[in-house]
Amino acid sequence: MAVDKGYMSGSARMLVLNLLNEKSQYGYELIKTLKQRSNDVFDMKEGTLYPILHKLENDELISSSNQEVSGRVRKVYCITDKGQRVLAREREEWREFSVAVNQVLTFGGI
Repeated sequence: MAVDKGYMSGSARMLVLNLLNEKSQYGYELIKTLKQRSNDVFDMKEGTLYPILHKLENDELISSSNQEVSGRVRKVYCITDKGQRVLAREREEWREFSVAVNQVLTFGGI
């Protein structure tokens, strides 16, 4: 089933930060991991990911460096301490939001 892209745009920053909290990754690796973990629901394109990465870097939530990966030099992104704090806050907000949505959806036995 196709999922409204609006859901993705509202959570993309948190999802990217969460993946980078687990390990440093380069752009295509982030896209691939996100797609695999979501069973192909989140099929982010490069044109969507890189503006998110640039904004996160400008906001000092992530940093980047050029590293050799599989014989090629790639820009690898990692989360900063500030990014970890923001991620923790956003995860808690998401938890509260998702609980509230589920309570509304399940009210009355739906």
